[in-house]
Amino acid sequence: MSNEREQDFVFTDTDFRRVVSIIYARAGIRLNESKQPMVYSRLARRLRALNLAKFSDYLNFLEADPKHEEWQQFTNSLTTNLTFFFREKHHFEMLSDQLHKLHGPVRIWCSASSTGEEPYSLAMTAVEVYGRFNSDVQIIASDLDTQVLAKAQNGIYSMDKLDKVSPEKCKIFFLKGVGKNAGQAKVRKELRAMIEFKQINLLANSWPLTPYFDTIFCRNVMIYFDQATQKVMLEKMGRLLKPNGFLYVGHSENLHHMSEWFYSCGKTVYRLTDKAIHEWGLSK
Repeated sequence: MSNEREQDFVFTDTDFRRVVSIIYARAGIRLNESKQPMVYSRLARRLRALNLAKFSDYLNFLEADPKHEEWQQFTNSLTTNLTFFFREKHHFEMLSDQLHKLHGPVRIWCSASSTGEEPYSLAMTAVEVYGRFNSDVQIIASDLDTQVLAKAQNGIYSMDKLDKVSPEKCKIFFLKGVGKNAGQAKVRKELRAMIEFKQINLLANSWPLTPYFDTIFCRNVMIYFDQATQKVMLEKMGRLLKPNGFLYVGHSENLHHMSEWFYSCGKTVYRLTDKAIHEWGLSK
């Protein structure tokens, strides 16, 4: 690749390496060479917004003030948020089985909620199991990206986003837009009330969460982190699980390197080993 591209802004290989280093330090996200076009496309919007001509100027601007609000825009721009309702259907079937066996308050953490399709799918599953919008089910939905969290909290989606949601579910859980809102659907307030949205950086030293969870969804997150970072993050998550809790990960992820603490109990679903329960001071 040449040092400069025939594009609107000067973007050198050195600039790309700086972006890779900065986003890794900031959010633990790994970017390989294939992500260069994506980085250019997404960050070019920020250069336009700030009236800057070169990526080096933008990166210098960021590093001059570690607390500047632009850091959030930088992080948001490089966060991938592919999601849809009931993605990996078998997980929600297994969750349904799990919920049928639980009594009393249920706590679920969706650790990468993106634009909200996943936590709303969790909430819909819980309502179907218990037959009502149940106040005993608490779902915490978190993400690093503040923009997608805002969209999730609004709970408004284009109708094409509901193509994997059955007509029965659509009728129960969504309000269909009319007039100027035609072509959109809004999550019913009773469903939204089951979910608390929080910004959480999974690389932070501590998370604003109270133990313990019956279920943690951490799907399609680890693919962005190296194995050392994964181990730290997963151990912290494990310590937040109840001894009989479940950890759900993405279809291309596995916890082979964490076999000391987790064992497989289904398709990309894990539970704590006896050693983890004992050494982390958990009790069955």
